[in-house]
Amino acid sequence: MDNGQRCPVEITVDVTGGKWKPMIIYRLLDGPRRFGELRRLVGDPSQRSLTMQLRELEADGIVARAVFAEVPPRVEYSLTPFGHTLAPVLIAMRDWGASFQKRRQSKTSEQTT
Repeated sequence: MDNGQRCPVEITVDVTGGKWKPMIIYRLLDGPRRFGELRRLVGDPSQRSLTMQLRELEADGIVARAVFAEVPPRVEYSLTPFGHTLAPVLIAMRDWGASFQKRRQSKTSEQTT
């Protein structure tokens, strides 16, 4: 952009980009998740990596962290109302990925016949 402002797509990628962030957001679309459950659902990232990406999403107002006063303490992560505005983006990515996967599979099967 020539007016000195950053491209909105660049901003979106800055906030949602990263190895695990899109999967974290996608998995939280269905509701709150505990850390261990989220870790398994997104592909088993290292604890440090998942923690860092969750903190970044929390700092950007995408994810909320709730600590429950129980023994042992229970922590849940959920999307904020603003985080839920990313739902159409993630659903479009999911649909595109499924379409691409089908296309790739049909090309592969065409090549083997």
